[in-house]
Order: sequence, then C-alpha cells, then structure tokens
Amino acid sequence: MGLFDKLFGGGNKKKVSKETVETRGAHMPDLNIPVDEKFTIHFKKNGGKFLYCDSFAEISQALRNIINENSWQDHPFFVLDPELKAKFSKEKVKFTDRSSESDVFFTACEHLIAQNGSILVCSQQLMEKKLNELPYNVIVFATTSQLVESIGEGLKTIKKKYGRSIPANITTLKHFQANEGNSADFLTYGSSSKNLYLLLLEDL
Repeated sequence: MGLFDKLFGGGNKKKVSKETVETRGAHMPDLNIPVDEKFTIHFKKNGGKFLYCDSFAEISQALRNIINENSWQDHPFFVLDPELKAKFSKEKVKFTDRSSESDVFFTACEHLIAQNGSILVCSQQLMEKKLNELPYNVIVFATTSQLVESIGEGLKTIKKKYGRSIPANITTLKHFQANEGNSADFLTYGSSSKNLYLLLLEDL
C-alpha cells in the first residue's frame, strides 16, 4: 500500500472503502452520502493526496513522511500564515516568507468543500497571492470540523467568522493534477494545477 492509501471517516469513524472511491461514477448521485465520504471521493478524483490523523503527533509523523518521500529536508517551506508557522515551530522545518526561495507552499485553509473536493482559502492564508503565483507543491493542514457540504455554506461561515472584516482573495484549490477536462468556475479562475497533500486532523 502507498503512503496515502489511508482513507478517513467522519465523527462516526466509518472508513470509506477503496471500492467506493474507485467505482462511484462521475455522474452517480451522491445524495445521502456523509460529507466526509463525499469529500474523499471528489478530492481523490481531483488528484489530491491526503493522510487522516487522530492526533497532532500523527500529523508530525505524516509531515516527516512527506518531506522524506520528496527529499525536501533542505527545502524551506513558503508560509504566509503566522499562526500556522507558530503551530509547527517545533517541527524540523525551515520557513520562508519569500515564494522565490521555496518549492513548497505550506498553508492552512478555511474549509474543505464536499460537493467538489476543493479547498477554500482566502487572504488569511494567501495574502494577495494568486494561485498561479504559488509553488507547484502545496501542503494543506486542516481539521475535520472544517468540512462543509458546499461552497455557499463555506462562504456563509467565513462571513459569520470574520463579520464586517470579510477577507479578500477568496478562492478554491481544486486542480491537483494536469487535466484538460477540468472546468473552471469563478472561484478557480486563474488557478493552476498543484501537487497537493492534505494533512487532516480529527478534531470532532
């Protein structure tokens, strides 16, 4: 089994079978599918790779595995979020705030969108950067409580969270592999395909 074959479940700990992910057709209705399973199906269809972790210790180990697998030991991670940098300050990772010095963008996110397997981010994570200005390799840290059904639900939550100070540069990371068949929407305009890893921490 590969490093990223470990699929996650939701609060009920129900594991998503590999058969479910691989055999569900693109046009099969996904009504009544749990939000975590729906996200898994679409995220993997987009080409994303992830590890589900029960603890921050597992997150640390997963991050080390990613670094070792890609030989990134001497590569500084491009980070724009000071809270994320503080959270991972004890890890043996070098950080930089200059994208030109890094091949890896390390970031948090606002939400994980189940309906299309995308990752909702904003200026809180990107500042003024556009997706095509970021490094090709991306590592996202997120928690299971950030899973929502739709982009609309995610935007409502952002509005409630930030009040009158709604962040700018709201967009989605959606294309994790080169695929001419991917259709763009207004939240992915100007995006580019990324090699994306998702570190998902259970917090429910």
